[in-house]
Amino acid sequence: MRRYAAPILLALFVAIAAPVTPAPAIGPGEALEDAKLEGRARDIGRELRCLVCQNQSIDDSDAPLARDLRRLVRKRLTAGDSDREVIAYVHARYGDFVLLRPPVDERTWLLWFGPAVALLAALLFLLWRLRRPRSATEAAGLPAEEAARADVLLQDRGDEK
Repeated sequence: MRRYAAPILLALFVAIAAPVTPAPAIGPGEALEDAKLEGRARDIGRELRCLVCQNQSIDDSDAPLARDLRRLVRKRLTAGDSDREVIAYVHARYGDFVLLRPPVDERTWLLWFGPAVALLAALLFLLWRLRRPRSATEAAGLPAEEAARADVLLQDRGDEK
């Protein structure tokens, strides 16, 4: 049994560690014959979000709406539109949500800069906590009279041991 353990573990490791790539969602009849146009269509498809799926591009999604959007992108490209014109057309029809990288404006600044602000706030809080004195009595300090009394009490306690 022991001599089979190493090959079994190796096979298990290879099966788990092997890179998993998703199957392309584009059907055989969807792809354009012109390789250059197809490459542009794929690039545009990676920039547009599937409105049905969670954070998946239309290039990766199998949803019927994503398929329709891929066809629309290819139709606009074969009609002669530039990449920007195709993206602008889809953006005008579906809004900012269709863009995987929405524009930076007054409505999306929190989306873009919120994580950096939160990280900075956490770092400042951490620095503040580390530099702050350990307790309120350390920060206030004891008057000389009370400090002497505390020393006497501590010495008396040490003598009892």
